[in-house]
Amino acid sequence: MNTYVEEYTSFMTNVRHKSMNTIESYKRDVTQYITYLSDSGIKDAALATKTTILSYLLLLQKSGKASSTVSRTLASLRSFYLFMMQNGAVAVNPTSNLEAPHVQKKAPQILAGGEVERLLLQPDTSDNKGIRDKAMLELLYATGIRVSELINLDVSDVNISMSFIRCSGGKKERIIPMGHEAKTAISDYIKNARPFMIKDENEAALFVNCAGVRISRQGFWKLIKHYRNEAGIQAEITPHTLRHSFAAHLLENGADLHSIQEMMGHADISSTQVYSRVVNSKIKDVYAKAHPRA
Repeated sequence: MNTYVEEYTSFMTNVRHKSMNTIESYKRDVTQYITYLSDSGIKDAALATKTTILSYLLLLQKSGKASSTVSRTLASLRSFYLFMMQNGAVAVNPTSNLEAPHVQKKAPQILAGGEVERLLLQPDTSDNKGIRDKAMLELLYATGIRVSELINLDVSDVNISMSFIRCSGGKKERIIPMGHEAKTAISDYIKNARPFMIKDENEAALFVNCAGVRISRQGFWKLIKHYRNEAGIQAEITPHTLRHSFAAHLLENGADLHSIQEMMGHADISSTQVYSRVVNSKIKDVYAKAHPRA
């Protein structure tokens, strides 16, 4: 059955041209499903039935997996069996008409303006690592790009003189402006820190780790958790928190939804509208606490 997985991964990479994050997620979901089939005595994924897949999804739910994880797993299996149908491995798609479990969307975690300021002040810019960290945090908050997009930036994607970055992480390229603080931090990093961190002058990555190669998502996760503790911020912070805060703070200060949608690379305006609900909810809370007749 592992042959199916390898062929499917190749198809997703070379034919569908999916992103590496998507391919890794789908491959992981399908591999875990194949292991379940093997443990259940089913030696060929083509022999699985709708009942088999429902039983697997139910097992995931009972084991405490989040609804979003179960939903994504079903999407992975749908894609996998469509591939198998196209290649003649199965005549009927066992995922047909299966409904994904309802996903309860949580409100995005938003930092207050003062919390963002404290977080951005934490890196010690007296050394190269601190200069890099300052530049990463400032750029993330200034542009609202995804962490995967941040770490995949190359030096050639930054235009200091025109104050923008070029981001190619989504389906289409985006040009995103950056403010004075981010521009200053990035310029400082490129001129005064990065040259001493890279080991190879041909290194394309903008942000590198202490080994001189592109920093990883895990590496950024560790540094943002460190600075959250240093800043004394009580709320849990993920690498996505600054992206959410970027959007909410733009809305609070009068930016329109369509401009924010374009900067964030949302394919659907509904993904951006969630920030309107968060901001409106905050306004209602302020009103309820402050108005004498609320």
